[in-house]
Amino acid sequence: MCKVAIVILNWNGSDMMRKYLPSVIRCSQGEGVEVIVADNASTDDSISMLRTNFPAIRIIELDQNYGFADGYNRALKQVKAEYYLLLNSDVEIRQAGWLTPMTEYMDSHPQVAASQPKLLKLLPQGDSRKMFEYAGAAGGFIDKYGYPYCRGRVFSTVEEDKGQYDEIASVMWTTGAAMMVRSDVYWEAGGLDAQFFAHMEEIDLCWRMRIMGYDLVCVPMSTAYHLGGATLNQGNPRKTFLNFRNNLLMLYKNLPDQQLRSVIRIRKFLDFVAAVQFLIKGDVANMKAIRKAHKEFSQLIPYYTPIRQQIQKNRKATCALPEVVNQSILWQYYAKENKTYSGLKKNLKMQKLKSTPNF
Repeated sequence: MCKVAIVILNWNGSDMMRKYLPSVIRCSQGEGVEVIVADNASTDDSISMLRTNFPAIRIIELDQNYGFADGYNRALKQVKAEYYLLLNSDVEIRQAGWLTPMTEYMDSHPQVAASQPKLLKLLPQGDSRKMFEYAGAAGGFIDKYGYPYCRGRVFSTVEEDKGQYDEIASVMWTTGAAMMVRSDVYWEAGGLDAQFFAHMEEIDLCWRMRIMGYDLVCVPMSTAYHLGGATLNQGNPRKTFLNFRNNLLMLYKNLPDQQLRSVIRIRKFLDFVAAVQFLIKGDVANMKAIRKAHKEFSQLIPYYTPIRQQIQKNRKATCALPEVVNQSILWQYYAKENKTYSGLKKNLKMQKLKSTPNF
């Protein structure tokens, strides 16, 4: 069994891997580290390219495209390692030994189930800015109604990295673009939810690990650069459908009983408002995607009811969540124009969660 298995899930990403995989291999060299590509039945030349250009890389070939969630589940069942490092194919690494800060921190903090590096945007050549990346920035949170945001990114506002989040911090969720997770806890929590296919699946997994009493952290001494949007672009109706449906499923699975009905009811109303906004803009496809998301959510409730019951049985008396916004961030962002994590933290007065049962 190796110490760290870096597992890159690929689907038709030959060009991405040809460009970025060399940096991962170069900066991840060390005893006990293995780099693996799990292929979701790509129809491009991914497999032949890997065998020709990276003959030392282990390839796990899946028989069809299982999506991000089940693709990883099926691949990781074939991997023996203390830590899995889930890494997107469009991630570039520039820091030799980038794994060390995360592994050392997790080795010395056994209650930490998962960690992530500081995630920066992979910008065009010549752009010297250091911008956080949308998918995870410096670690993520959710608000009362399930809206994800990060240290470094709130909705569409992405901050420049000026060292403002350079301390190790407990977070609600770690990004699936570059997540180091204990293999035993991954399976103890049930792995990624295969029904999600893609989007929100890592937040759902992290929430379940939180419910079980584990901590999650961002270790910004490790850094990765993420291109982002390599599979589905923002505004794609398929992406809209998955985000809205999976967000509702995540809330249904993980919210405590005393909050479930009220939060779901208000979230459905907020989704209705979003659908109307798409319609006003003439974007009928995305409006229909939200409607389809709600329909499928309702259809999946019978399937998820026993799953929810099992998750709630695992709930600890006090969860390890460090901070939680006990209201929606929508008002602060759109009405009061608090568009950064620091601004939200100051104005919303996030509460230490020791006895508060919200999550």
